Amino acid sequence: MNKSSFKPIRQFHKLAGYLLALQLFAWLLGGLVMSAIPLEMVHGKHLAKRNLDNPFTLADYPADLDQLARHVEQFNALTLSHFLDQPMIIATGAETAYFTASGAPFPSPTETQIRANARAHYLGDSAIESAQRLARGPREVQYRPQVWQITFADILSTTLYLDANSGQVITVRSTLWRIFDFFWMLHIMDYDERDDFNNPLLITFAASSVAFCLSGMLLLLQSPPWRRRRSRG
Repeated sequence: MNKSSFKPIRQFHKLAGYLLALQLFAWLLGGLVMSAIPLEMVHGKHLAKRNLDNPFTLADYPADLDQLARHVEQFNALTLSHFLDQPMIIATGAETAYFTASGAPFPSPTETQIRANARAHYLGDSAIESAQRLARGPREVQYRPQVWQITFADILSTTLYLDANSGQVITVRSTLWRIFDFFWMLHIMDYDERDDFNNPLLITFAASSVAFCLSGMLLLLQSPPWRRRRSRG
């Protein structure tokens, strides 16, 4: 093929390069950042425990467990847990219900109790910076209703989200998680909820990037290495 045959390929490659440069850089930078931060740190396992060892035994739960199960629609599991120094029974099904050890509905924790439980799960020594009860949590807790947001005054702004009805820890977030989440957003190009890996924008840019790479490979055929060696000979 003569060089004029490559002109449309060169034009496409140049235009595609302009259009894709920023996104390709975002993909490469995002891949570097996300691979450099261990997932254990992203999930905050070094910042707080999601679960604490249960100090109670089966004898501390005198409630009729079969009776409690019948109170939950589409019941599928009972968990013997605790909140601070109180035994707690968690019944899961279509919804989750919380009971005391005797089988009565578990009372919603106070702010003082929520703060104490967040402190018990927290692995650092910083003070609590803020405690807010939210009717609807932010996106980083998937907009879960009725949660407590407890933020600690450490360098990573460690934030624990606790269920307002039971005081159980839902998740742990921090600046590291938010950095990872930002680059994940750039990586999958879902700038709203950041969970649609099959959105049309990503597919379009990915297909264009493949075409960009293929056009670059074709342009290499203009002056392949073996032809240059032969001309020198």
